[in-house]
Amino acid sequence: MTAQPMSTPSARASMSIGEVLGALRQEFPDVTISKIRFLESEGLIEPERTASGYRKFSHDDLSRLRYVLSAQRDNYLPLRVIKAHLEAIDRGLDPPDTPGGGPQVPRTLSVADGLPGPDSFGRDASELRLSRDELLDAAAVGTEQLALLEQFGLVAPRPGGFYDGDALVIAKTVAEMSRFGLEPRHLRAFRAAADREVGLVEQVVAPLVRQRNPESRGRAEEVARELGSLSVRLHAVLVKSGLRPLLGG
Repeated sequence: MTAQPMSTPSARASMSIGEVLGALRQEFPDVTISKIRFLESEGLIEPERTASGYRKFSHDDLSRLRYVLSAQRDNYLPLRVIKAHLEAIDRGLDPPDTPGGGPQVPRTLSVADGLPGPDSFGRDASELRLSRDELLDAAAVGTEQLALLEQFGLVAPRPGGFYDGDALVIAKTVAEMSRFGLEPRHLRAFRAAADREVGLVEQVVAPLVRQRNPESRGRAEEVARELGSLSVRLHAVLVKSGLRPLLGG
């Protein structure tokens, strides 16, 4: 079963429990309002409540219900296992693909090949939430190497103590570079160069952010993503060009 993101800011709570039941009935004819309330009581969904106490369901709630009902019907999974799957999905992970297995880092984030495009900045990577042990395992780095990555400012936990997809890709990339004798202390120049590039983007985006209206905020995000992608492309080409004389090109 493929993991789908189930928590997005745009998923506004707007459906009544009756509307949710109607949306589910065609695919799951045996579902009832009592069943939906039971799944809520088990902590599998958390619909909002109006001031008068009525449940209001979002599209995310509906997606979670479809996931739960499909897992029960197609895979005969108990609710405790389904709940663990949902918790993994909420952290940006894929549910275990074998009984008793642990959640998996999505393939698209565990492989750092290619250059990021504008759509990749600030999205999927930031949605991933890994514990320290999960990061060590997924990136195949040791505790001492991770400590050095943090010491030299290459990786840092997010608020709450978890690590995101960017931290995973950085740790994996540094681990691969270590095969050539490069250590985290040698890579501080990459951090410094990235900070300077971020500063340039901030100069362009700051006037849009200061306007504080939805249209300007959206434009600021768009500009930041596009400039971020272009800066990565420019950096890559400059390094490639700089290495050409060394390689006799």
